[in-house]
Amino acid sequence: MSEPETPILHHYPSSPFSEKMRVLLGFKRLRWRSVTVPAVMPKPDVLALTGGYRKTPVLQLGSDIYCDTRLQAQVLEQLAPSPTLYPRGHEASAAFIAQWADQTLFYSALPYAFQGEALVKLAGMLQPDEASRFLEDRLNMGKDARYKPPPAHVAFSHMPVYFGQLEAQLAGRAFLLGEQPCIADFAVYHPMWFIAHGSAAPLQPFAELRAWMARMAAFGHGESTELSGAEAIELCKRSAPRARGKSLDKDINGNALGARVIVRPTDLGRDPVEGTLVHLERESFAIERTDERAGTVTVHFPVIGYELKPIA
Repeated sequence: MSEPETPILHHYPSSPFSEKMRVLLGFKRLRWRSVTVPAVMPKPDVLALTGGYRKTPVLQLGSDIYCDTRLQAQVLEQLAPSPTLYPRGHEASAAFIAQWADQTLFYSALPYAFQGEALVKLAGMLQPDEASRFLEDRLNMGKDARYKPPPAHVAFSHMPVYFGQLEAQLAGRAFLLGEQPCIADFAVYHPMWFIAHGSAAPLQPFAELRAWMARMAAFGHGESTELSGAEAIELCKRSAPRARGKSLDKDINGNALGARVIVRPTDLGRDPVEGTLVHLERESFAIERTDERAGTVTVHFPVIGYELKPIA
């Protein structure tokens, strides 16, 4: 695999969505480069690549930057089509479970990480200066949020229901939709990993769920080498954009190729990214922007979960 096509994951150890991608890289048996980023703002190297998107992780292929793990998983599928994440005949089921897991299940899992022993463990995985600023940073991230996680007492009442449903789904099968894992498994896994990383107690009554988690963890993280943020930016600057397939001329809202646009997540962390719309597909789109350090950068987003608007 050429240097610009080698995946670079910008992540940090305690990030659950990063764990989703690390295990996906292990499942796909891809060699990748690891850039450890701050858990809290400021993130100057990340923002040089994304133009404002601050969530973790970020996937880089040369000068192409992919935001959101649902799109990043599709990119890994392109790089390594087998074994597939999207089994024929189960596309909608896998996608719907994954979307539920990435939002509803994840937000219900969050309170488990912010209490007692789990909070101490989480702080131990952060740099000392990050640990002291983590909660404030996450509150700032949610100030403009369009989606509010449930209160802790509500989440604690919901999660045993979800545990029981997953336990039933896994009875008599290795993975959520059959004998082979799919994108649904990886999306459900990372909230479970986040809970278990803090304390094994909530999962103790659910033997099928725990056995499934062990099967998921066994995929490992693949083979990675360390890369600095500065090196990743330099690689971006000297790389040409990846070849793009056929593009739509405009989206359903009339945003046309060549227009100056602004992109924001629809849930939280709604820091805007501005650029020129250069590619449109049914499930994703891309904008081009120029950065003093990174050069010309193509930043990709999934359609679901993001709003695209023209700059007035």
